[in-house]
Amino acid sequence: MTTTSQTDRWVIAEVRGRVGCITLNRPQALNALSLSMIRDLTATLLAWRDDPMVLAVVVRGMGKEGPFGAFCAGGDIRFFHQAALSGDEALEAFFTEEYALNHLIHTYTKPCIAFMDGIVMGGGMGISQGASLRVVTERSKLAMPETAIGLFPDVGGGYFLSRCPGHVGEYLALTGRVLDGMAALGVGLADAKMESGRLTGLWESLGQTPYESGEAVQRWCENHTQKIAPRADVLGVGAREQIDRIFSLDSVGSIVGALESSNGDDWCRDTATLLRKRSPLMLHVVLEQIRRARGLGLADNLRMERDMVYRCFHLRPGAAGETVEGIRALAIDKDHRPRWQPASIEQVTQALVEPFFVSPWAAEEHPLRALV
Repeated sequence: MTTTSQTDRWVIAEVRGRVGCITLNRPQALNALSLSMIRDLTATLLAWRDDPMVLAVVVRGMGKEGPFGAFCAGGDIRFFHQAALSGDEALEAFFTEEYALNHLIHTYTKPCIAFMDGIVMGGGMGISQGASLRVVTERSKLAMPETAIGLFPDVGGGYFLSRCPGHVGEYLALTGRVLDGMAALGVGLADAKMESGRLTGLWESLGQTPYESGEAVQRWCENHTQKIAPRADVLGVGAREQIDRIFSLDSVGSIVGALESSNGDDWCRDTATLLRKRSPLMLHVVLEQIRRARGLGLADNLRMERDMVYRCFHLRPGAAGETVEGIRALAIDKDHRPRWQPASIEQVTQALVEPFFVSPWAAEEHPLRALV
């Protein structure tokens, strides 16, 4: 039996047999998350969590050509820009409810399988990294590219990036590097890989196969994946050694200085050039975020990130904010020439970084105080 509900056309939720199937259905925006989508996902997952007829949950995205081909490109940054300039209170609700959704997925009591085909960035990582089985394909492109828009890797990014091996978390968070499926497996951001052409067949089989438990649903999906041993050089030959040596340094200035002093090393030069294009302020904030996050549990990390995102939009009003300016340059005016403040890495002081980690709320008033 298949039952379907669609309270928002951008999220399709249906029960196939005894499997809850979610399709993100906003392909024209690469399934970027709106507040209504977050609310629909949350309501669906809560209902299925308490429904004994649903054994497990699977999530996919709709591509422009049909099912799969894209997972989720992140949050709706155009909405962020407009809401920040207009003082729309929905912006605050967006981040509170998105982070609560991330926590729900990480702590879900039934198996949750994410088919991470195509682009999986920002908010897409937030709704996939907490899954019990994270499946990538040869088309997967994973990243947390927030420093390019004057933001930081939120949606639990501090938590899951800081738990990558060595100092890969700092590297990915600062640079926003895009990973293919094999690289994602190699750094612990995916669990299994399968050919994209087999996804539709697996999806269709979910409602036709009898399962005795949620674990059996997950095993069924795992049995369709390829058995691959990740290579040590998935980030590039010698890159892991460079990353652990350089991105373990104590400051952004030291990291960039070490990269720029490595004469003749193309990887170091290209990485330094990339970092020089990111928001200097947010590079410093992000390095502090990842290192604090290593000592935090999921709930405390999400509370920290909720504090940080509040500061991103309120430390400076309106268009003066680093995040608003970053989004303007990338997605609104599309001139790709953000006017960062400060303009260089060397001009950022600790006094500019510290306010991001000061909560605007007392503990008993925090919007995520109920998370445990």
